[in-house]
Amino acid sequence: MTGTRTRRPVPDRARKRAIRALAAQLGVPYSVAARLLAASSLSGSASPLSFSASSLSASSLPASGDEHRSWIFAAREQRTFHARVTDARLAADLPLGRAAHLVRRFPPLRSFGPLYAGEARETVLGMLYAVILHESPELLPPTDELAWAAELGEESAVDITCAAVDRAARLLLDGDRWRLWARVDAALSAFDSGTDRRLRDAAITLGRVLRSTSLRGSVDGARHILDAVLVEPYEGDPPGAHVTVDGRTRTVTGVRWDRTGEPTGYDLS
Repeated sequence: MTGTRTRRPVPDRARKRAIRALAAQLGVPYSVAARLLAASSLSGSASPLSFSASSLSASSLPASGDEHRSWIFAAREQRTFHARVTDARLAADLPLGRAAHLVRRFPPLRSFGPLYAGEARETVLGMLYAVILHESPELLPPTDELAWAAELGEESAVDITCAAVDRAARLLLDGDRWRLWARVDAALSAFDSGTDRRLRDAAITLGRVLRSTSLRGSVDGARHILDAVLVEPYEGDPPGAHVTVDGRTRTVTGVRWDRTGEPTGYDLS
């Protein structure tokens, strides 16, 4: 006796096709696309495929193979405008707010490392910004300009406005690091005795960590973060990006800078 076998329907066939399409469009693993699709459904987004590969910059998604990090970056593209404005306001709040924003924005790279790593990198960034605020206040953008950039809800606009401060903070790490801690201590002491309550509070927070915690393991992570922020407008390669040199695939571990202009070179591994 013969008969016709009926093909059993595969559950969620349409959803799986959508996940594969989204993964191909974004260039992320299937599991990352699946989580993005689920998040989109929960948030009520009309179309998860509204993501575009061009919206994820090279510095956001280096060819690292780090699925968790790719998910974090891609999920940021799902933020509401209100969330973007909130993040941009934090990014414009020097010294502590910008430090916190950048650490959230550039998580540790787990597939190659240590890059962007260190438990105290937020503190290190805050201290670098404190030194610049104390020693070179002329580098700070006008308050109204910074506030205007934040209200756009685009962190890249804040990055451009803070470029001189970010560059100066990054260059601090090219000098003598033992002397750097003395400069940090001097900046915090000045803030602690000053009239700006916000800076006094920052000095208390940072001073407590400076005197009780080893920051050595977080300095390179802070440098990676600043390199990634600074290199993006030049469409350069951030730490963690894969590049081909003399036919070999290498990983960028650092970016070299002068006081002005585009990157002068890269450190490779």
